[in-house]
Amino acid sequence: MSLMSSGAEISGGQEEKAGLFGFLNVKKTKGITSHDVVYKIRKASGIKQVGHTGTLDPFAEGVLPVCIGKATRLIEYLDDDKAYLAVVKFGVETDTYDLDGKITKVSETKVTGEDVEKILPEFCGEILQTPPAYSAIKVKGKKLYEYARKGQTVEVEPRKVFIEKLELKNFDFENQTAEIFVKCSKGTYIRSIAHDTGQKLLCGAHLVKLTRTKAGKFEIENSVNLENLQNPEDIKKHLINPAGMLDYPKIKLDETEFEKVRHGNPIHNKNDISQGQVVILIYNDIINAVGVSGRNEILIKKVF
Repeated sequence: MSLMSSGAEISGGQEEKAGLFGFLNVKKTKGITSHDVVYKIRKASGIKQVGHTGTLDPFAEGVLPVCIGKATRLIEYLDDDKAYLAVVKFGVETDTYDLDGKITKVSETKVTGEDVEKILPEFCGEILQTPPAYSAIKVKGKKLYEYARKGQTVEVEPRKVFIEKLELKNFDFENQTAEIFVKCSKGTYIRSIAHDTGQKLLCGAHLVKLTRTKAGKFEIENSVNLENLQNPEDIKKHLINPAGMLDYPKIKLDETEFEKVRHGNPIHNKNDISQGQVVILIYNDIINAVGVSGRNEILIKKVF
């Protein structure tokens, strides 16, 4: 990759030779890490430049968007809202806030579906959420779980997150479990929602199952199992063109504009896009570059 004098980043390499540029909507299964998924896609595709758009814990399953080749440079432009189906067990707390942790509290208090439904609105909207002690957030250069594994307590600042929707889908009184639909912003810990609802109901709770049903425009109904991605041909078959996944103004380039853009040179703002907007530049139905609209021109920031 070289940096042009105009400020545009130009990239190329083995991914270009392989012809793989796009997204995969992978359905992660329980028992593997998000990094395991990336590793297997790298091995199947023969490409090193592979990345996911948001970690799922090993016990969780569902949608894990994966970017292939130069499409990894588009991650920052993807929608980052998420949706989950979470199963919460009331009456038992764990140190990790999920089923993989050690039990720290057991309560004989029984709750009802009505109890759960009544408190869920308190966690909606913009809230301050404290991340679990067993999480990858860094404090003083170390991840929280590194402190937790050594029995060290670290003060963590609550973070603002946005919970758009919490809906009780099912409640099993005998097993004291609730299935809850969650629609939220990036960075929300569903484990913390489970823990905090248990605290609110004075009985404790932890997360026992988590399925991500949506990540931006990637939905579980259209996801592909990892076992169906064994080689470059499998990957090509399921590869998603990024052009349809990015909600920004788009400009289709003619040949003259394409030649300018591929060298990082600005083009005329022929669509009169308002100043300061991210713009996706497309040639032959493929994203050629990302720019930002100026007063009369589109300044090129990334070229693919």
